[in-house]
Amino acid sequence: MHEAMRTLSRLEKTLFRLQAQHACMDWLFEQIRNRPGVVAELGLGHGRTFDHLKRHLPEREIYVFDFANDAYADCQPDPDFLILGDIAETFPAALARFAGRVALANSDIGSFDRERNVASAALASRLLPEAMAPGGFIMSDLPLTLPGFITLPLPPGAREGRYYLYQRPL
Repeated sequence: MHEAMRTLSRLEKTLFRLQAQHACMDWLFEQIRNRPGVVAELGLGHGRTFDHLKRHLPEREIYVFDFANDAYADCQPDPDFLILGDIAETFPAALARFAGRVALANSDIGSFDRERNVASAALASRLLPEAMAPGGFIMSDLPLTLPGFITLPLPPGAREGRYYLYQRPL
């Protein structure tokens, strides 16, 4: 069967998403190297992405939002920057701490449930713009609707449709 016509397995979807996420993060680390600002992460999960962010951006404040802390012991965020609860409530409440100062936001709140993904993408699309610094970047596992933002091409190594990049104009 022609590869473009076959449906990807969950394993392939996960693999391609992780490859794209890794390629996007590596590219974005270079883009924000000389830009001030904090990092916001929607979705902690087991903390693997947070661990990667912290290792590559050790001097940055990284605000992490999730319903619960299920991160591995060695992937724990600083308690002062871990905000637990419903992101729809906790993110707006915390916005005063970092509004307009986010150089990089990672929205990784997708699932394998289509209806939930539509709601999650709408939530991220509504919450993130106010947080972003001019020239700030958003990476997302779901396509977002961000009026006024630039949709960026993916870097080499990132498969289309597995991750999405956006930038707030300067």
